[in-house]
Amino acid sequence: RDDDKVADYGVCRGTDPSCYHTWDTVFRRDTVQRILVYSRTGVSRHAHLGPLLGPGLNPPLGEGNVAQRAIVRWAAERDITADWTEDLGQLDSPGKLLRYDGVVFLSTSRDILDDAAQTSLTQYLRAGGGFVSIHNTLGSEYNWPYFQGLLGGAHFYDHGPHRDGVVQTVNSRDASTRALPREWAYKEEFYNLEPFPTKVRVLAALKPGTAGDTRGFNGHPGHPRHHPVSWCQYYDGGRSWVTSLGHDVANYTDGPLPGKESFKEHVMGGIRSVIGAEPFCRR
Repeated sequence: RDDDKVADYGVCRGTDPSCYHTWDTVFRRDTVQRILVYSRTGVSRHAHLGPLLGPGLNPPLGEGNVAQRAIVRWAAERDITADWTEDLGQLDSPGKLLRYDGVVFLSTSRDILDDAAQTSLTQYLRAGGGFVSIHNTLGSEYNWPYFQGLLGGAHFYDHGPHRDGVVQTVNSRDASTRALPREWAYKEEFYNLEPFPTKVRVLAALKPGTAGDTRGFNGHPGHPRHHPVSWCQYYDGGRSWVTSLGHDVANYTDGPLPGKESFKEHVMGGIRSVIGAEPFCRR
């Protein structure tokens, strides 16, 4: 079974709201809903991120930075202010993160946090911060167990070819799924996960048999019976919403892609829930 081994990350985590902290913080005292989009990458970089960003906060976004531009635009449509960065210096103290109702890790990869940033993210979550992981962030910080726990105890292992499938809405009451159809066609890499997510509320999953053989390139057997693609949990005082979806550049552009509007609604519902604009991780 995929969930036979449940790691203990030394924190309160799962679907019980008692794991959440409602401490008095800067982001709760102001009247602005604000997120930080973080897209730093290590060895690999997805095409939807485009060229590396310059230093500092809110460096110029080029035409190729389609995913960052899309998240900022989608947030503005919902009256959410978005900053963006790939600069570790913007995460080097808890005070910098505590301005934000949520931080969105957008297809980050490998080692993207130093010691100071790890400490800041930990303190931010313990203060009741919100965290969103999109696509390849499941392939980040393999050597930091706390981050693996934040992802639901899961990490990217491998994937098969980019292909058509059908995503099932598993929980239709959550803010990130209630506007979605029960099933929606979608083209994706459909990540295999190792370890498998545990103590989370699964929100969406690949419909069995709709994407063919789910074995990966490195011999992973795949998840033919239960293949979650999105889930949520409370973690060490904060909120965490994770999706493995979002590979195709067309998700973030005007290009054709089945299910792209469902993906957009899914992600923005997840963001709104972690920042407290909607109920989080509803049963």
